[in-house]
Amino acid sequence: MNDLVLTGDRPTGPLHLGHYFGSLANRVALQDRYPMYVLIADYQVITDRDLPGEIQRNITGLLLDYLAIGLDPAKVTIFQHSAVPELNQLLLPFLSLVSVAELQRNPTVKDEIAHSSQQAVSGLMFTYPVHQAADILFCKGTLVPVGKDQLPHVEVTRLVARRFNERYGEVFPLPEAMMGAQPSLKGLDGGKMSKSRGNAIALSATEDETAALIRKARTDSERLITFEEERRPEVANLLTLAGLCLGRPPQELAAEIGDGGAVALKKLVTEAVNEFLRPIRERRAEHTESDVRQLLAEGNRRARERAIVTLDEVRAAMGF
Repeated sequence: MNDLVLTGDRPTGPLHLGHYFGSLANRVALQDRYPMYVLIADYQVITDRDLPGEIQRNITGLLLDYLAIGLDPAKVTIFQHSAVPELNQLLLPFLSLVSVAELQRNPTVKDEIAHSSQQAVSGLMFTYPVHQAADILFCKGTLVPVGKDQLPHVEVTRLVARRFNERYGEVFPLPEAMMGAQPSLKGLDGGKMSKSRGNAIALSATEDETAALIRKARTDSERLITFEEERRPEVANLLTLAGLCLGRPPQELAAEIGDGGAVALKKLVTEAVNEFLRPIRERRAEHTESDVRQLLAEGNRRARERAIVTLDEVRAAMGF
């Protein structure tokens, strides 16, 4: 069986530079090596919140971000979770293969429950890993790019696939997690980079918005700029960001700035980020919301075709 990549995002807001260097750049590279499905996980938005927010606006923004970074709809299938009902029908037989105790032990679910904004933890939160198993297995994905915190979900998917095959016959491959060397990039306030914390530079940010965010970034009182991740984390983070955008070592940039202080550092970072985002902004401007809707409709159609075939195989294997 040829390898196939499954990856995706929840439409909860604009993607940012942390997403780009953490996973999106890798997707652009992978699209030339493997068939790829990119999931817009709209149903999964309500796993840890009571309302989905501006869901349609966020879906459109997510698609524009994908096109802007260089994902090619001719090479990848971009689709919306809720538009493929056959995918969700796989959830029922898959849930029968996993115990409640196994779901409760999942460390990623525990962490997500701890940070949930819901008034009470929903049943959907506990079944989240099995829902992700359906996302991966409906297209028979074999390679799943993930961060370390998502490894338990891939293990649940492998467990579901293995138990289904043992009980009903060989239908699913056992997917493998793809662990890339993801750079450590914090938010501009020194905390975890997050859409909701306002400490990230969105891929859709204008030059002026980018400059304003970097001006407010935390540094320290020392004038000489040095790259010391432990002692000067805020300065090191800005140097890392500039280094990623310029393709240069942060230590080299620190030496160039020397005793220019925070003003020179932020000037360099602003220029580096804006130059890096310039082609992304240009590609984004080439597309309209009408284009995006047409591309998504085509991706949904292709994903449904694949899901129907897989669901038919599952029903046949189970004797329905």
